[in-house]
Amino acid sequence: MSAVVIKTGKEQMDVNTIHRFLSEESYWAKGIPYAFVENSLTHSFCVGAFIDDKQVGFGRVVTDYYTFAWFADFFVLSEHQGKGVAKKMLSYILEQEWSKRLRRKMLRTRDAHTLYRQFQFRDVSNASTIMEISNPNIHLEYVDEVTR
Repeated sequence: MSAVVIKTGKEQMDVNTIHRFLSEESYWAKGIPYAFVENSLTHSFCVGAFIDDKQVGFGRVVTDYYTFAWFADFFVLSEHQGKGVAKKMLSYILEQEWSKRLRRKMLRTRDAHTLYRQFQFRDVSNASTIMEISNPNIHLEYVDEVTR
């Protein structure tokens, strides 16, 4: 396998590959419109894993760079899973100076607990103090609006 190269910034990302994965293969964003994905990248710290200039992994962090970060949309294409690609992306982010000073880093996952635990992510402490408004499929209501 060729070396994995980490790149950052929306301008470095293959938005088509990211959109294709999120809208067709992810369990958390099925059917998400291209415009939603593109705009979410604009307002996030983006990390991509590339092999031979082809994007094979992605993740983004929604953050204020000082106190809080939400890790979102992390994936590695199936043919590259189990080869340390996700670990390389997470390590890159967690080694950033701004990331080291954050008071809280959070994420949501259905199936990657073992991976994230390796990076000190734990079950939420004091879960009773955390509240949310959850609309996981809201993007499906706006398909026509963003494609006009």
